[in-house]
Amino acid sequence: MAEPEPEPTLPGLTNARGLGLSRIPIRVRESAVTLGGWRLLVAADQGDGSITLVDAATPEPLHRGDGIFLGWPPDRLAAAYVLLAPIDEAAMPDLPQLG
Repeated sequence: MAEPEPEPTLPGLTNARGLGLSRIPIRVRESAVTLGGWRLLVAADQGDGSITLVDAATPEPLHRGDGIFLGWPPDRLAAAYVLLAPIDEAAMPDLPQLG
């Protein structure tokens, strides 16, 4: 019998789980245009929050935290996003293919 995989852990959060991704428009001070982003909703014993990955033409990914993630440094937000985001395509939102 195979052992169950351990739950992902984040320092300071217990029972953190990603609730899904949604595509959102986002405005940032660094850009005069509206950008797109992926918002990951998260629930944990400490409360709810979200991490947004901004689609920007920058060398480094831009993450923004909200709720329980407010004030987290960018490297910690990036690690949490990777750990909690859905990894299978069945969990990804169904987006229409245009063109």
